[in-house]
Amino acid sequence: MKLSDNEKRDVIKLIDAEKEIPDKYRFLLFEDKKEVELVWNGKTHEVTKVVLPFQTIEHIDEPRAEKVEDSHAQLGLFSYDTRGRQLKGWTNKLIWGDNKLILSSLKNGPLREEIEKMGGIKLIYIDPPFDVGADFSMDIVIGDETFTKEPTVLEELAYRDTWGKGADSFIAMIYERLSLMRDLLADDGSIYVHCDYRVNSYMRLVLSEVFGKDNFRNEIAWCYSGPGKNNSAFTRKHDSIFFYSKGETNIFNTPRVEHKSGIHNRGAFLGKESEDSAERVAQLEEQGKRLEDWWSDVYTADRQRNEVVGYPTQKPEALLERIIQASSNENDIVADFFCGSGTTLAVAEKLGRKWIGSDLGKFAIHTIRKRMIEVQRKMKKESSDYRAFEILNLGKYEVEHYIGVNQELQDEEKEKQIAQKNNDFVELILKAYQAEKIVGFQTVHGKKSSRVVIVGPINLPASRLFIEEVISECREKHFTKVDILAFEFEMGLFPHILDSAKEKGVDILLKYIPKDVFDKRAIEKNQVVFHDVAYIEVKPYITNKSVAIELTDFSVHYSQDKIDNIVTEIKNGYAKVTVDNGQIVKVIKDKNGIVSREVLTKKWTDWIDYWAVDFDFESKKEIIKVPKGDGKYKEMWTGDYIFENEWQSFRTKKNRSLELKSIFHECEKGRRKIAVKVVDIFGNDTMKVIEVNI
Repeated sequence: MKLSDNEKRDVIKLIDAEKEIPDKYRFLLFEDKKEVELVWNGKTHEVTKVVLPFQTIEHIDEPRAEKVEDSHAQLGLFSYDTRGRQLKGWTNKLIWGDNKLILSSLKNGPLREEIEKMGGIKLIYIDPPFDVGADFSMDIVIGDETFTKEPTVLEELAYRDTWGKGADSFIAMIYERLSLMRDLLADDGSIYVHCDYRVNSYMRLVLSEVFGKDNFRNEIAWCYSGPGKNNSAFTRKHDSIFFYSKGETNIFNTPRVEHKSGIHNRGAFLGKESEDSAERVAQLEEQGKRLEDWWSDVYTADRQRNEVVGYPTQKPEALLERIIQASSNENDIVADFFCGSGTTLAVAEKLGRKWIGSDLGKFAIHTIRKRMIEVQRKMKKESSDYRAFEILNLGKYEVEHYIGVNQELQDEEKEKQIAQKNNDFVELILKAYQAEKIVGFQTVHGKKSSRVVIVGPINLPASRLFIEEVISECREKHFTKVDILAFEFEMGLFPHILDSAKEKGVDILLKYIPKDVFDKRAIEKNQVVFHDVAYIEVKPYITNKSVAIELTDFSVHYSQDKIDNIVTEIKNGYAKVTVDNGQIVKVIKDKNGIVSREVLTKKWTDWIDYWAVDFDFESKKEIIKVPKGDGKYKEMWTGDYIFENEWQSFRTKKNRSLELKSIFHECEKGRRKIAVKVVDIFGNDTMKVIEVNI
């Protein structure tokens, strides 16, 4: 330590006064660093080690027309049942949730063993949210109009976590996730990180710290052309893609491209007669030249109209094809933990790679589901092999991560702050719902008329397990009518849980908490509306050996903006599209300030983007692995079943039509349960289970 007595006294005074210590003391107190270091507010090398179970909520596999007898099947990489659906082998993973917790659970949980058996993850490509002005809002087409869907509360909280303190919070977010990704990569694996001018200087320093500067391989400049904003002296027309390996060696299949000059004659290049033979020149021309680290031959996704899925940050397939072919081989696992529209996954499937993808946005998961079904259909038509994929849920989140707990507090104080903030949150929701608070119960928070009220957590979707706890306490305390309020409900929340509750004498209503609960004026005026979950009606058609399902009704109760607020906001001569009590409405204010409204959702089918049928719902049990000690796991049935997607109809950018009746599906005689899943235009899913006798 190199401090004088006077300097020591000054530091102590600053600490006692809780004032900031000047930077000069950092280098006096600690030994000089030999390397440049990136420092940000709240920097820590601690990485989460949480392990949460993955819940499989849907299994999707386009049936093959006939038994495949190619080399893959003979080698046992694929195995099919009588329906032409995959029986064994790797199943691709599409995971909904916070990727920090997903990465930690993949790294430290039972799925790690399965990944390692497949050789580990060889390549990670990520395109994280590097635009400080970006959010989770999405443009949705309704007829000839475009409606902007606002982000959910969970998505807004994630945005706050990413950009709440500007660059500091972005770097903190990406640093921990990159650390987890490094540990998940195989020893010969690589990572490609896509960014632009906003964060590329930070990103390279973070990557060098996490992966080591010696493992830097390239900074690729992806150059593109076309119209753009003149937002700088020279129009910005390139992104940066940083390529790092995990270790000294990594998979790399050298990409080669055609010589634009049409020659590879070094003599001609030097302005003299060629020193190469004509045969050698022809050989070099055919081989092509090694690709440089600037790519100007890959157009943006909006130039490839057949690829566009309506996602704002979508990247072209040609870009991912080049990266995946360069840094992975066939049957390797490729991962993307900010997968957005699913380009990485679609290209990986087409190139014969296994894949893992995750995203926090429910709309993104739904977009990818449709895209991957289309990939399966196309590959089936081309007689190419493709793998089944499953949609997984990771529903539990860390409380303090979302409700703004001071991380610098001691553990005991932190727990007190969590408890207080949870209590404040519950009281806020109860007041908005006009319910009376009651205490002394494990799950029950309030009462409204003859019904008890349960407030789901702010930090996670209300899950099946949460609802089972509610049912258990209500039966014990003899509560027969229950309202459960939540910002989100677990994807694939099975309706038979509610049916089972009814059989046990507990009538449960699920209601969404609107964002208006954070508007004090709306609460004071009793203007907060809690809307019900969606409602489905279906009709079965039964013959001697088969059954078909017709979708006959679907309703939602969403509201986004108050009409009165919109009327005040919009200027004369303008219009805005909003959601009001289950209808999408265009509010128009003419040049004279006269307001009119046009309902854009003309019929109930306008709300539906996708629906699917599982013709034998209880045929596939949901099995999870739980710890049994000594780092080992045992398999356990959760009591629920996986939705096997056997038939589906959905809208695409090109085709907006929707079939409302499924094909007839051949079934064995007897009683069976059929599940119908509907996904609305916002990406929210609802399911109904019916019982039929064939």
